[in-house]
Amino acid sequence: MIHTVQDVIDELSVVEEDVEKYIRLNKIKVGKNGSLSEKSYQMLLDLFSSQVSKQNGYENDKPFYLLNGHKIEAKQKPVFESANNRISLFQDDAINFLKNLPAASVDVIITDPAYSGMNQRLKLGRGKIIGKYSDAGKNGAKWFEEFHDTEDNYKTFLQECYRVLKNNRHIYIMFDSFSLLSLAPIARDIFEVKNVLCWDKVNIGLGHYFRRRHEFILFASKGKRHLNSKNIPDVWKIKRVNSSQYPTQKPTEVFELMLIGSAEKDFVVCDPFLGSGSSAIAAIKSDCRFLGCDISDKSISVSKERVQQFLKSKTDIYQNSSALADDEAMTKLFLNGKSK
Repeated sequence: MIHTVQDVIDELSVVEEDVEKYIRLNKIKVGKNGSLSEKSYQMLLDLFSSQVSKQNGYENDKPFYLLNGHKIEAKQKPVFESANNRISLFQDDAINFLKNLPAASVDVIITDPAYSGMNQRLKLGRGKIIGKYSDAGKNGAKWFEEFHDTEDNYKTFLQECYRVLKNNRHIYIMFDSFSLLSLAPIARDIFEVKNVLCWDKVNIGLGHYFRRRHEFILFASKGKRHLNSKNIPDVWKIKRVNSSQYPTQKPTEVFELMLIGSAEKDFVVCDPFLGSGSSAIAAIKSDCRFLGCDISDKSISVSKERVQQFLKSKTDIYQNSSALADDEAMTKLFLNGKSK
């Protein structure tokens, strides 16, 4: 039996513009004269019958929402969603967040986990991120609970990243030097590791055994996919964010470079460790959709405010100037977008 868009409109008495908007946002294929496949027809029918016959946001008395055409139970419902439904922020544990995403629903993963490896093993007194280790476990002692990088925990995290990532897509994971040494072998068992990139922060930072000026980024793939540009170097000279209002805030340019290399317009970008929301701003600048998650109240509050303001005025209230250093290759990439 042949179904059409008009069949959905006529059967449920819904507004044509609403149906057309949903079709555009979710890239549902429509044939000649508005014809639909059985799957697309049922998807539209299910969505709008729920809206018409039940309280909006409920199905079988259970809250739900739509993510790129997939129905997700309300336990995964975003705490913030932009008016155009392209930016969604969630508050949850990173692994639980990923477990509740549909398989093969994400195009690029770009993330900076709050690893515990170096901090917890060296216990370097009073740190900027997590406070005093002697106070660990006490109320208010930490900004947020760290992601404990045990082998089992990290393997589960990576397996979930692999599951939600589409075939022939890329993943970028940021590391400190300790976690890179301890966890890279696990990443190689799950993904095809292509390179380890170095973020040169230009200005020297703190450090007990040599002062730190860099971080690492593991670049890997699920299947085969070329980079968008052949001119991206493996050392990225981008200044650190000074006087940041959120701990470990990364410049948006770090995430923008990842997307210059691996994203296309309307790709779904995912960051399970949202932090200050820099990855979300990078996704908006790259004309991508975005799914971000963090367990921290502070992170969600900061990221929501930052995204809302950027969508409204194109002003980044947490990074008011470019972090690009004096590097011709970096400057050219950002001026050209994708430099072949």
